[in-house]
Amino acid sequence: MFARFRTRGETPPSDALRLLDRHPDPRDRGGPAQPMLIVENLKKHFDLGRTGLRGQRSVVRAVDGIGFQVAKGETVGIVGESGCGKSTTGRLLMHLLRPDSGRVIFDGEEVSEVRGISVRDLRAQMQMVFQDSYASLNPRLTIADSIAFGPTVAGMSGTQARARAASLLRMVGLDPDTHSRRYPHELSGGQRQRVNIARALAMGPRVLILDESVSALDKSVEAQVLNLLRELKRELGLTYLFISHDLNVVQYISDRVLVMYLGQIVESGPVARIYEATRHPYTAALLASRPSMDPRRRVSSPPLSGDPPNPIDPPSGCRFRTRCPRAQDRCAAEMPMLTPADDESGHLSACHYPLDRSQAMRLRPDAREGDGTASAIAADAISRLRA
Repeated sequence: MFARFRTRGETPPSDALRLLDRHPDPRDRGGPAQPMLIVENLKKHFDLGRTGLRGQRSVVRAVDGIGFQVAKGETVGIVGESGCGKSTTGRLLMHLLRPDSGRVIFDGEEVSEVRGISVRDLRAQMQMVFQDSYASLNPRLTIADSIAFGPTVAGMSGTQARARAASLLRMVGLDPDTHSRRYPHELSGGQRQRVNIARALAMGPRVLILDESVSALDKSVEAQVLNLLRELKRELGLTYLFISHDLNVVQYISDRVLVMYLGQIVESGPVARIYEATRHPYTAALLASRPSMDPRRRVSSPPLSGDPPNPIDPPSGCRFRTRCPRAQDRCAAEMPMLTPADDESGHLSACHYPLDRSQAMRLRPDAREGDGTASAIAADAISRLRA
């Protein structure tokens, strides 16, 4: 049981352990030890056609050969700057975009129309919640009709679908008697996002991909939705892929974290290792950029300067080298691969010259050596979220 964690020396996520106490899901093919998702060498390049005087073909390498696993009952966060490929990764997993190459394996079966699990069956077990809560809902449908639409298309009777919609509204904290007959424009942003979560749950999925699903909400509403997501995960045994640019939110909700830069994963590992013992200079810079409520912390210089390189023509070797304070000749000549850190926690970093703790602290102008504040920037926000 949980062989992957034992071989790496990891402790399974507590939510994954709870799956052992639940009634077995008839759709579960491999048991708790079987990863829910396995992604292998996934690529998506967007052809922009021929540009320039010489008519050279331009290609944006949005996602460029990434691979990772998601265990059942686990929440994996994906973080990175805008344009790094986070949302594209979510759409590729849902097959809203067709991958150029690579494999997606869902509970032991490859997603394929020829063999394995079909895209239609995949979408019955994996749903996505998007950032724009208003654009995600049909303005001509009532809230109840929006939630009941998927089950009705799947063959459920109208009466059953409406009953399910009412039950899901209660589950996400909305009164069906009050909200069922309303339209999207009559709800607040937080209420609309709760409706989107209910609609995603209407098909009984096992996996939710949450793409910046709380970033457009006020902080108080954001905390309520995050706590709702945690409660739903415990009650329904869900697995989450949580995409966000907010590192405090990712720290609060995730078991493991993937850090993306320019279409590639540069660091991954348990949330505590990423936030307390980061190995990659880019991750250290992201952590340094988090806002703090502590007036004693002052940022004297920007943690990261410059813009990401053009994804049409990325740098040779390490793609972060043009912004990295530790870059050397090897970084331009050789692309670093994800390699294990010194510990056995499953912490991986793609850096030729990974940081130790003291170096990571020096790259973070907000933190002081030995003060134990590697997570202090987020402490205020985390405590409010848990309240």
